[in-house]
Amino acid sequence: MRSKASTSGTIKGKLTAGTVVTVLSEKNGWSQIKTNNLEGYVSSEYLTRITTPENGTDDQTDPEEDKQPEETPTTVEKKVNVQAGSSLNVRSTASTSGVIKGKLTAGTVVTVLSEKNGWSQIKTNNLEGYVSSEYLTSITTPENGTDDQTDQEEDKQSEEAPTAVEKIVNVQAGSSLNMRATPSTSGTILSKLAAGTVVTVQSEENGWSKIIVNNLEGYVSTEYLTAKDNGSTNVTINKSYVNYNLTLEDMTNIQLKVNPQTDTKYDTYIREDAIVFKTSDSTKGTVLGSGWRLRGGAGTDYSVVSTLTSGQVLTVVSKVKGTDGYYWYKVDYSQAWVSASKEDTAYYLNPDNFINSDIQSLQFLKLSAKANVDDKEVDSKILAGKGILAGKASAFVTAANAYGINELYLISHALLETGNGTSTLANGVEVNGKMVYNMYGIGAYDGSAISSGAEYAYNAGWFTPEAAIIGGAKFIAQGYINAGQDTLYKMRWNPDAAEKTGTATHQYASDIGWATKQVNQIYNLYSLISTYTLNYEIPTYQVNAK
Repeated sequence: MRSKASTSGTIKGKLTAGTVVTVLSEKNGWSQIKTNNLEGYVSSEYLTRITTPENGTDDQTDPEEDKQPEETPTTVEKKVNVQAGSSLNVRSTASTSGVIKGKLTAGTVVTVLSEKNGWSQIKTNNLEGYVSSEYLTSITTPENGTDDQTDQEEDKQSEEAPTAVEKIVNVQAGSSLNMRATPSTSGTILSKLAAGTVVTVQSEENGWSKIIVNNLEGYVSTEYLTAKDNGSTNVTINKSYVNYNLTLEDMTNIQLKVNPQTDTKYDTYIREDAIVFKTSDSTKGTVLGSGWRLRGGAGTDYSVVSTLTSGQVLTVVSKVKGTDGYYWYKVDYSQAWVSASKEDTAYYLNPDNFINSDIQSLQFLKLSAKANVDDKEVDSKILAGKGILAGKASAFVTAANAYGINELYLISHALLETGNGTSTLANGVEVNGKMVYNMYGIGAYDGSAISSGAEYAYNAGWFTPEAAIIGGAKFIAQGYINAGQDTLYKMRWNPDAAEKTGTATHQYASDIGWATKQVNQIYNLYSLISTYTLNYEIPTYQVNAK
């Protein structure tokens, strides 16, 4: 059960089979429900109606219902409602895992044959398949009425539905806003939100706003939120698709060979003959010999979480019979990074899990394509108050033009590396009598960051902040971006190499969630401005052979 009608909604609870729920409303394949004082949203396809004597049984059908099958089913025409430049996938089945049979542009008129669970079976130009119902809108005709002839019941629903609005965190550069579990300064701090973060405000009361950001729900002080600029926008969205001659399972198996990592906390189990209890404490077991594998379940058919060394002491939680006939101990294991499971690796590899999220879809943003921002707007809405970077938007635009790189990606990189324009390297270090600047931390090695970063800047000739912004962009572009890995997704997974060589190589990180963790800052920057271009490149994998 989720906090909103989307798989990106926060999970509020889990319902077991047979649980009885009250359905408050249903739309686009999601049902708003209530049960045991818990209210939220679930996928409608997993709910079935309870048959009661009042509702009728198979032997007590309504005469009018008996007549309906004899009548000719009616079809309606609707049009595709997607943003200009994008398209709507037509799939072979009513699921995002269905094969893409074609793509429909904005405004295309289709015949809807049926609709169920948020999917519409459609036909157009000899193409028949399924599309998401939320991207179809009714065609207004004189017979159907106009905008002035709306249904009274729809008007009533609009008035009753709570409206959520987006606002921006408005705190001083370098500081943050506490997001708490309860509307009180004594509430537990769930997160710290940086200046410019875009949040969704669900409600507001007594000086506190209930918000959602990055799938986290909590409360912040209303006085530190400002309205998001919803004025005129000049946004262009372009999407392209790259088909790989690999199934998602092929790609997953390739990645598993290089032991991808995760900071997800797994349940962990060790076989009973792998440990011995050397003290009277029955909760402390010592590993006997090296090479024993800690697994994600009680059995050798579960994925390996980590490999243990001789002498490690584990805290035993419980003992269970495994799927292989052995007894296994469930143990506490506190290592920060562990081997990712096959299921989790496949999840992060699958573009379908992210492409419909405004934030997470940015991992498919082409970083080799300009954002076409207005430098004056960037100066006033993004770089204002950002130390040495204030007023430098034109330098980032020049860098983007010179080296074919997204200027907002450069700005995001610079804000992070310079601490919002306040770092020593960014503000100038004297080397051989000359002031040098370094805006991206290039050449700044741990233990000697200032001296090594300044030396690099001196040798590169970065004697002005603008030279550092433009020259540093060349260094960034020459890495992954010019190598063809010009999206965060491709930096992490490198599907081109996987397709050509069958191996996982030249990957920026081992963390399976790395790409999903990089997009929030970029999203926040785009949210602050009204003029830009988004160029997406989305990978598609072959459907597994049945």
